[in-house]
Amino acid sequence: MDAAIITEPTVVRVELGQRSYDILIGAQLLSRAGQWVRPLVKQSRVFVLSDEVVWGLHGDAFKAGMAASDLTVVEKTLPPGESTKNWTLLGESVDWLLAQGAGRDDVLIAFGGGVIGDLTGLAASLLKRGMQFVQMPTTLLAQVDSSVGGKTAVNSRYGKNLLGAFYQPRLVIADTDMLGTLPQRQRQAGYAEVIKYGLINDRDFLEWLGRQGSKVLELDAGSIAKAVAVSCQAKADIVAQDEREGGVRALLNLGHTFGHALEAENGYSGDLLHGEAVGTGMVLALRYSARLGLMTADDAEHGAALIAAGGLTANLAELPGGPYRADALVTAMQQDKKARAGRVPLILAKGLGEAFIYPDADLSDVQAFLQEELQRS
Repeated sequence: MDAAIITEPTVVRVELGQRSYDILIGAQLLSRAGQWVRPLVKQSRVFVLSDEVVWGLHGDAFKAGMAASDLTVVEKTLPPGESTKNWTLLGESVDWLLAQGAGRDDVLIAFGGGVIGDLTGLAASLLKRGMQFVQMPTTLLAQVDSSVGGKTAVNSRYGKNLLGAFYQPRLVIADTDMLGTLPQRQRQAGYAEVIKYGLINDRDFLEWLGRQGSKVLELDAGSIAKAVAVSCQAKADIVAQDEREGGVRALLNLGHTFGHALEAENGYSGDLLHGEAVGTGMVLALRYSARLGLMTADDAEHGAALIAAGGLTANLAELPGGPYRADALVTAMQQDKKARAGRVPLILAKGLGEAFIYPDADLSDVQAFLQEELQRS
């Protein structure tokens, strides 16, 4: 593309007082990233954690973008996949930073998808009680969700994201051109988090996705830019109200209690991607809402159809990585951070775009529901 038509990024502000930061969204940002990172550093170097696949595809371009602003890159790569989010690799990453002489005034960049972003943010929070970090998400899921809001974590053998901290980045740079190297399956997994924002509280956006979702997945320039910007603004608005998930921020977990249980039963393997689990988890949340009489079955099935139109799985029995068992899923749900005495809060809906916190779901009833879903044809 001709440099003359390079455009300035869309800026979404996350308002958190002294911890406020910008999300920069647009095309061709990687080659210019150094200009936005440079004001954060006191030495002419940046540290970066990436995964081996992303670094192989984009590492040279990343280094060139930093070098354009006279920044040297010190990098460490980790294996791709959800299984990387573990205590051992977190410790290795922190030890690497210490061995390289990293300090609080340095900048650590997360260059990859949600796995890298989560682990990097947690490493940054631990290094000498907190170093600066920047999110440069390379997947659709990370650009619209996990890179924004400061939730960092690794997984435990007892469940997903049970070891973590709230720790905000200084900056998020979301280059939509990076999505062009994503396999279609990864795009669809990320799309689950896009449609989530419509299901939570924006029916107009949900219906726009019903019309334009295929163009979003095809990475049509205008459509993908709008989808990322609307999603980031929606999340920024919620995080600004409730940074540490004491209330309304829990709405962002729509589909996630079910989804995390599916991932746990699957052993966090590559057979099931996080977004795939969330997509099916949102269908389950809608159908369970209808079961409880909170919303109509027609609305629940309309939502399920919109999710399925994005290439996600609407029927639990057909979800990759199975077969799943209702009792095992409920056992996993009991490991949810907010579970208490056989009951767990769920994010359910009174209608499409009307999600709410249902504080006290009966897991025995949830198990019966899941068993019925597993038998759905």
